Amino acid sequence: MGVLVLLLIGLTLGMGQLEPLFRALFPDLGTPLYSRDSFLNLMLAHIGLVLVSSLISVTIGIAAGLFVTRPVGREFEPMVSSLAAIGQTFPPAAVLAIAVPLAGFGFAPTIIALSLYGLLPVIQNTIAGLGTVPQTTLEAARGNGMSRWQILRRVELPLAMRVIIAGIRVSVIINIGTATIGSTVGAKSLGTPLIAGLVGNNLAYVIQGALLVGLLAIVTDLLFERLERRYSFGG
Repeated sequence: MGVLVLLLIGLTLGMGQLEPLFRALFPDLGTPLYSRDSFLNLMLAHIGLVLVSSLISVTIGIAAGLFVTRPVGREFEPMVSSLAAIGQTFPPAAVLAIAVPLAGFGFAPTIIALSLYGLLPVIQNTIAGLGTVPQTTLEAARGNGMSRWQILRRVELPLAMRVIIAGIRVSVIINIGTATIGSTVGAKSLGTPLIAGLVGNNLAYVIQGALLVGLLAIVTDLLFERLERRYSFGG
C-alpha cells in the first residue's frame, strides 16, 4: 500500500512532469496536460466532497440502523430500507438535476446526491451487523446489570463494528467514483478534467483524471481493509 500511496502523492503533485509522455502518446493534441487548475487543488476538493458526503451518510445511516433495530423502531425497518434503496437506485445525475434549482450549482447539490447515494450500504450493514450479535451475549449482559445504553456501547457496537465498517467502506468507495459527476454542475473535483476531456474529445485529460480517481479509490479501500482487520476476531 505504501507504494500506491507514494504513487498517488507523486502523480497529484507531479503530473506536470509527465507532459512530455502525454505529448508523445497524443501528438495530435495541442494541450495534452490539463492545466486549468492544479491536480492538488482538484484532489483536495474531491476528497472534501467525499468526506462531507460520507460523514452525512454514515451519521444518518448508522442512526437509522440503530433506530430500526430497537424495539420502538423495528416496524419501520422495511420503510427505512426501501427509502435507502430508492436513494441509491435513483441516478446521481437525476438527483443533481433536481437539486440544482433548489441548492444552486457546485458543492451543495453534489453533496446531496452523494449523501443519498451512500446511505444504503451503511444502513444495510448496520442492521446486519447488529443482527449478528448473539442473543445469549445480550442476555448475559442484561444479567450483569447493564443498561440498554451500556449494552449498545460495550457489547452490540463492538461486535457489529466490523460489518458496519464494511458498509462504510462500500459507501465511501462508491462516492469516490460518483463524486466525479459533480463537475457537470460546477463542483470542483477530479471529475473536472474528465468532463473537460469528454467535452473536448481530449483522451489525455480523461486518463489523467481517471488515473487519480482510481488510485484514490484503491488506497482508500486498502485503508478500510486494514481497519476492518482490527475488528476481526481471528486477526
